[in-house]
Amino acid sequence: MTSLRALGSSDLQVFPLSLGGNVFGWSADEEQSFAVLDAYTAAGGNFIDTADTYSSWVPGNKGGESETVIGNWLAARGNRSDVVVATKVGSHPEYKGLSAANIKAAADASLSRLRTDHIDLYYTHFDDVSVPVEEIITALDDLVKAGKVRAIAASNLSAERLDASVAFSEAEGLARYVALQPHYNLVSRDTYEGELQDVAARHGLASVPYFALASGFLTGKYRPGVDVDSVRAEGAAKHLGTERGRKVLAALDKVAAEHGAEVATVALAWLAAQPTVAAPIASARTVAQLPALTAVAELKLTDAELAELTEASA
Repeated sequence: MTSLRALGSSDLQVFPLSLGGNVFGWSADEEQSFAVLDAYTAAGGNFIDTADTYSSWVPGNKGGESETVIGNWLAARGNRSDVVVATKVGSHPEYKGLSAANIKAAADASLSRLRTDHIDLYYTHFDDVSVPVEEIITALDDLVKAGKVRAIAASNLSAERLDASVAFSEAEGLARYVALQPHYNLVSRDTYEGELQDVAARHGLASVPYFALASGFLTGKYRPGVDVDSVRAEGAAKHLGTERGRKVLAALDKVAAEHGAEVATVALAWLAAQPTVAAPIASARTVAQLPALTAVAELKLTDAELAELTEASA
């Protein structure tokens, strides 16, 4: 049994790989999504990440498709108490922004789609600087007091607003952020490392990085002259044109060969070993893509290997 990790100061215990739900109801239909969710939990996984807006960008979709798939799966499997469900507020086409009224209405809509009476981890998806942190935190605290949310977190938030949010929570004795979801991976380190990571560490927040595999680039399947059939191929392929991207791939290949591991597993293991990181997020469209992700729970890189990857990605 893989040891679970504590999520910041909360009482949530999570598998070291969070399963991204952005593909559910988009590039994976309900049947495929159920198969991936089943395989993830069978491998010991318990931490599912979604957002109310997934996948509103698809023609014909309204947003909430991913939550609906997850809700149907939870109902079909009867395993709600075994799974930590994280979703986000602020980006759904009908629930934009972080006003108190919007946060509460969006939470009720998410609960309905997820077919549950509580959200384990509720993130603000993108900051809304038109709303004071005091209003945002108070609204989130109301949801916690009502039993609709167990713990709160933030995604895409500046160090300054994060600091202010936690300070207000502590001064007023309200629910405080326990986790942060930043854009962070081996080829994108600049957004998180530095001030934001320092603030997270100072307040004991767990980091749950998204784009952990750089839209698939860090799986190693993107190579010069190779065409990959994926909705994210363009985003991933751009890293091939950079010196950093090529150096990182070479280092990943070397470390992966030493462990007989997949390139993706090594990339996730580097991320999981970084200060503050509790569980990187990665998504799988098919069951076949999953073992390379969940294997991060068992792969421990040496200090020398971690240093080699850090240097290659500098």
